[in-house]
Amino acid sequence: MAESDYIGEVTHFYKKILVGVIRLRADLSIGDTIRFKGAHTDFTQQVESMQVEHENIESASAGSEVAMKVDQRVRGGDSVYRVST
Repeated sequence: MAESDYIGEVTHFYKKILVGVIRLRADLSIGDTIRFKGAHTDFTQQVESMQVEHENIESASAGSEVAMKVDQRVRGGDSVYRVST
């Protein structure tokens, strides 16, 4: 059974390019599996790339806002969780 830890919240979504912006409350790295959960959102995906200020990064710390490609639509206010097995 997978466990999950709250790591942040979606602040923006860019529909044309399927990019979500997440305000982090915990560290996040490439390769982590995350879950987006909201009133109309519930899916899991692996973090394949992240950017801060249009620069690719491998990891981000709590307090950062990161942009990342998402598999589906996300909405402002959606919660983001790190999934571990």
